Amino acid sequence: MISYQKALEIIQSKAKSFGTEEVHLDDALDRILAEDIFANRDFPPFNRAAMDGIAIHIQDLEKGISSYHIAETIYAGDDSFKKLESGECYKIMTGAAVPESANIVIRNEDILFENGTAKLNIDSSKIYQNIAKKGQDLKKSELVLPQESQINTAKIGLLAALGKHTLKVQKLPQVAVLTTGNEVVPVHQTASATQINNSNLHLLKALLRKLGINPIKAEHLADEKDIIRTALKDALSADIIILNGGVSAGDADFIPEILEELGVKKLFHKVAIRPGKPIWCGYLNDKMIFALPGNPFSCLVTFKIFVEPFIFSCLGIHNHDEQLPLSFTRKGKTSLDEFFPVFNTQKELQYLPINGSGDIRLGLQANAVAWHPAEITDLEKGASVFFKSLQ
Repeated sequence: MISYQKALEIIQSKAKSFGTEEVHLDDALDRILAEDIFANRDFPPFNRAAMDGIAIHIQDLEKGISSYHIAETIYAGDDSFKKLESGECYKIMTGAAVPESANIVIRNEDILFENGTAKLNIDSSKIYQNIAKKGQDLKKSELVLPQESQINTAKIGLLAALGKHTLKVQKLPQVAVLTTGNEVVPVHQTASATQINNSNLHLLKALLRKLGINPIKAEHLADEKDIIRTALKDALSADIIILNGGVSAGDADFIPEILEELGVKKLFHKVAIRPGKPIWCGYLNDKMIFALPGNPFSCLVTFKIFVEPFIFSCLGIHNHDEQLPLSFTRKGKTSLDEFFPVFNTQKELQYLPINGSGDIRLGLQANAVAWHPAEITDLEKGASVFFKSLQ
């Protein structure tokens, strides 16, 4: 049995990119850039009116001119303009290009329009007032987004403004999910007194979809060696195989045996954590195999603390665990690293009761999993604790 930190270190040492691919901008949300993005031109690309009003040259104001003849009306998108003479102005709309013969915009609120003229009522002014100057946001060829940036909704809008309709991104892994157990039946089937519905298959699919990954294979297997062996051979076409159940020490827990028969090299079996101690991890060529314990909370915890960080590392996502203070004192129960459900209020982590790792009520209230390191006997109220969000 190895420590939590050692297991994490071993897993991270196997992380590598799954390659890159081109995707359309509309399919790029939450993906990881595999290229640097540069500005294709200045932003704004022209001196842009920031208000509705009139555009004039400041020299006219300095001459004391307060009434201007409207020479032309300019709308956003217009690109052909008459050159202003002294005493003339453009009537201009927000977002329109300000011609070179003007260098200040006076807002409508400070103007009286009458018979084709604009009369000003202002106390002070300065050059480029109410004008967003060309290139003030970005200069042409300036680095906008470095590779390894994760694309959020705001970045989608930015990339569209840059004219990027396709993007080079990190490929997502192909993942196969296999659950096992004769006592487990599909969710659409009524469970008998000694059976349970298959919650973990759907939990794991949801956890993966939260990462933008749709499993290429997701099925349940009976506890029969030949069935499991055949399914595993087929699943090894995936980049990551997640197994659930069959890794403890019972007579029907023979997944580690089958994996090693298939040539999968064991990285570790059993980690000093609670819950999730029986977890098994191995690899075959460039495939990673995680065999997670069958209890629902154990399954959830081991995915969040091992599988998810591995995927993040492969994709170049630098995800740091958050910290918040505990609202209660927690006594250490074992000499293991312990993970426990909490409710994150955004200000503190609140206590939630749990009846062991098979307690199905966790999904009702828990929105985070907190970490109690083995070397700390008691976590005192107010202590800053690392946690992983379940949202």
